Amino acid sequence: MSTPLLSEAMHYGDVYYFSGQIGTIPETGVFAENDIAAQTAQVARNIEAALKKYGMDMGNIIKANCYLSNMKNYEKFNAVYRQYFISRPARTCVAVMELPFGALCEIEVIALKK
Repeated sequence: MSTPLLSEAMHYGDVYYFSGQIGTIPETGVFAENDIAAQTAQVARNIEAALKKYGMDMGNIIKANCYLSNMKNYEKFNAVYRQYFISRPARTCVAVMELPFGALCEIEVIALKK
């Protein structure tokens, strides 16, 4: 059996550091679509599922680091992001040269378990 390359989350006290999520559907491993809006929504759903495993929800997020493969997708990304990250955590959003498996976006979060 192989050892996973990363942990889904690590915590120090009540602060949880989650690994980045991309827009793949967990059951299939396939991207939601080759569309920034669809992938962003799937990323958010993946984050919600990870938080739930640790007894949290999107309201526990205090920081989000967002990575886009192309800044031309910034406005469409933000339109979907706003729907899920309603607590408005602190955020960084940058463009990167490339994301794993050709993803259009990736988000990693830090959450505080209250």
